[in-house]
Amino acid sequence: MSGGVIEAALAVEREVAAPVPRRAGIGARFGASALDRLAPLLGLAGLLALWFAGGLVLDSVPAYAAFTGFAPGPALASFAELLASGEAWRAAAPSLARIGQGLAVAFGLGAPLGLLVGSVPLAERILQPPFQLLRMISPLAWMPVAVLAFPSWDGAIVFLIAAAAIWPILFATAAGVKRVDPVWLAMARNLGAGRLAALRAVVVPAVLQDILTGVRLALGVAWIVLVPAEYLGVTSGLGYAINDARDTLSYDRLAALVLLIGLIGYALDTGLGRLAARARWIPAT
Repeated sequence: MSGGVIEAALAVEREVAAPVPRRAGIGARFGASALDRLAPLLGLAGLLALWFAGGLVLDSVPAYAAFTGFAPGPALASFAELLASGEAWRAAAPSLARIGQGLAVAFGLGAPLGLLVGSVPLAERILQPPFQLLRMISPLAWMPVAVLAFPSWDGAIVFLIAAAAIWPILFATAAGVKRVDPVWLAMARNLGAGRLAALRAVVVPAVLQDILTGVRLALGVAWIVLVPAEYLGVTSGLGYAINDARDTLSYDRLAALVLLIGLIGYALDTGLGRLAARARWIPAT
């Protein structure tokens, strides 16, 4: 009798105790998920806190009194004014057009060259040294050449952007081609596909994610080059607006334009990152 009572008590104890770890696991997973979602906001909050701390330093040190426009209060007020007046779009639209043209040129040259370098070993051995040499030259070093070679300032800026953006696209594409599973190419050949057909049906879809990752990296480089490139003779764009704000000592407007550049660049990078993440290709079997 006593043995049956003990067994029954142990069974009840097990039934009562079993759900506890499960609830704790759900709670831990929920907490980790919430923390994962909040992590970007925490990073931005930390950056904003540093900005406010810098503003307090500018307010408290008399030597920096002329630069108080960089503080969050004046800068955010000027940013709201840029948005309300439409000046933000008028400054950003020409820059976005130049970025789009420069990336288009870089993609049109870099992606085919990357496919060539990645798929033809002899072409890689021939082209790798000059490409690596040119890659290490700062795009802004080409500025005097661009001014002389192009009849318009816009053409020179697009050239500088393309010169900065071509290398991430080219090398990311070439690296992606080298990672293509040889079994896929063998299957394509066994099905009667020639070199061009295999390139179109297998290689390009397989390396699409690498190409888009290269475009994303190219965008980051081009976005950095854009502002100093627009210090040339143009009278529009974010770089021109930055230069104008500096010359007129409008530091609150300058800080607002810097914030605008960061937000636009972040939005473009996020969009390309999500597009690249969805471009993973698995061949049909």
